[in-house]
Amino acid sequence: MSRKPVVRMAELEIDPDTLETYRALLTEEIEASFALEDGVLSLSAVSIRDNPNWIRILEVYADQEAYEAHLRTPHFLKYKNQTAHMVTSLTLIEVDPIAMRAKP
Repeated sequence: MSRKPVVRMAELEIDPDTLETYRALLTEEIEASFALEDGVLSLSAVSIRDNPNWIRILEVYADQEAYEAHLRTPHFLKYKNQTAHMVTSLTLIEVDPIAMRAKP
């Protein structure tokens, strides 16, 4: 496996009637992923200001192996199963980092 970081952008549209529940489940999943998975380097979720049911998630994993392991975790599978009916559109975009920094 490559030791190159995996960076993805997820673009989601959420059913407005389920938005509050979706946001709570997404927050729970991000917190669990960050706390429990060493290979999760960064997870950031934002909503579009004028369209709050449009969610964007920037995901950074240590490598492909860490990304694939993330997809098999109980907390990710729980999130996926509980939110599948809430997501009306999902696009996963492979991106290449240019400059990414974060302060602890």
